[in-house]
Amino acid sequence: MADWTTADIPSLSGKTAVVTGATGGLGYETAMALAGAGAIVILTGRNDAKGLRAIEGICERFPNALIAYEHLDLASLSSVADFARRFAAGNEQLDLLINNAGVMALPKRQQTEDGFEMQLGTNYFGHYALTARLLPQLRRAKAPRVVNLSSLAHRSGAINFDDLQAKHSYRPWRAYCQSKLAMLMFALELQRRSLAAGWGVMSLAAHPGYARTDLIPNGPGTNNLSWQIGGLLQPFISQSAAAGALPTLFAATSPSVEPGGYYGPNGFYELKGAPAPARILNQAKDFAAAAMLWDASATLTGVSFDDIAVAA
Repeated sequence: MADWTTADIPSLSGKTAVVTGATGGLGYETAMALAGAGAIVILTGRNDAKGLRAIEGICERFPNALIAYEHLDLASLSSVADFARRFAAGNEQLDLLINNAGVMALPKRQQTEDGFEMQLGTNYFGHYALTARLLPQLRRAKAPRVVNLSSLAHRSGAINFDDLQAKHSYRPWRAYCQSKLAMLMFALELQRRSLAAGWGVMSLAAHPGYARTDLIPNGPGTNNLSWQIGGLLQPFISQSAAAGALPTLFAATSPSVEPGGYYGPNGFYELKGAPAPARILNQAKDFAAAAMLWDASATLTGVSFDDIAVAA
């Protein structure tokens, strides 16, 4: 495909989008582009002050942007439920859900308020519960899409069902890779289940390659030798947050995407470049493991897609 840019985004007038983790980095750039295309965009985040600054920044670029900020902490299932209730009260339908928020390789094991390992809880369980709770509004849209943010890290990931919460053995990168593999498996499984149940939701996934955001400084940090060496190479192997958001925007808006598709940069090792179909490793294609993860997620979060779909 020809290099795809934000200029290729079709008009999104009348469509409503929710972007998690939109107060900075990839989420901010995604929300900016969606607002610029005319969508009604709800930015979510944990830091309300940053949320208001994000609104101001987008309005400086697009004075007529239809945007709002809502508090949402993906590390809290009660916060997820509260946001979903507020959204349902003010919105009949949801056209685009961008599951972007995430934390990376926290040096020490932390837990969410619900007892999940922080990376799996924030990056995956929170988004699983959010998507399920917003299913009624998604189903009322004409052609709804859900885009999950995965990562090149999924290639090194494995779902450890024997120690899913890393209570017995915690390694920062192993936990991060597991969470990003879970996000990709969730996207693929959601597409399969949507087709089987007739939900009408198109599920996709994307990754940003190596994008320059605050994710690394806010997670593993940049003081160790490997990150210092990487910093020297960064201009050659990385891209801006705006460029890193393009695969997400392509998945969310392009008419040429495939249901269940996965998109990333088209350059060397998918580190940077224009959006293109991305490589999916075999562990993400394990249907049995995906079904186990789906069932475990419903049990652990207490949120069931099937129950919500029936109630809707």
